Amino acid sequence: RGRMPKITMIGRVSDGLPLAASMADEKDAYAGELETYERQAKKILRSLARSSAESQQQFSPYDVNSGVMTASNAKQTFVSVESGDFFCFHYVIDANVCFLTLTEKAYPRRLAYDYLDELRKEFLSVYGAQVPGATRPYEFIRFDSFIQKTKKLYSDSRTQRNLDKLNSELKDVHSIMTKNINEVLGRGERLEVVAEKSTRLNMESKRYASQAAKANRMRILRAYGPLGVVGFVTLFMIWWFYLR
Repeated sequence: RGRMPKITMIGRVSDGLPLAASMADEKDAYAGELETYERQAKKILRSLARSSAESQQQFSPYDVNSGVMTASNAKQTFVSVESGDFFCFHYVIDANVCFLTLTEKAYPRRLAYDYLDELRKEFLSVYGAQVPGATRPYEFIRFDSFIQKTKKLYSDSRTQRNLDKLNSELKDVHSIMTKNINEVLGRGERLEVVAEKSTRLNMESKRYASQAAKANRMRILRAYGPLGVVGFVTLFMIWWFYLR
């Protein structure tokens, strides 16, 4: 059976902003599990954003005056990130844009790289000039139609077209890296844990301050409340008997 790319996501590396995506098919046999991998895909983008300074060396140059980003002619570095026993993420970065997909491990990596390369060239050709000014998540969601069309071409690794690709030389690839999902997300998740702890401590601090203020008011009331009552009764009696 075909093992087509399950999830495809395109995002801006500098800040992790998702620009376009094609999520899992509801009829997919793994549809229930793929929601977890969709979250992991977004985490990978955020992780890349946190280390964007290190990723700058992978960006292609662009005209600073025009702000136009185009697909680089330089050889690309493809990264595969194994996640669990059955799935693997693949991504490539060019012109400050990450092109990421999820496939089953049995799906040939060569086809995954060719699939991403087709998306890379088309997306940067059509939307490259607009990437720096994008402000909304999934601003280029209309690119999904091209993703779907391209995905169908790569849906079955046994078609003659894809077999020819597998047997041909892998061009324009500088290097291929393989990582583990924990390696990629580890630092980011640790930072998230620190942020969560900081937020929790801040909330607990505010709650403690509120409780302390309330306890202080109750202490003052207990200490001076009876004297206030006596004073009020005394003044009332004076007014009632002598000043009325």
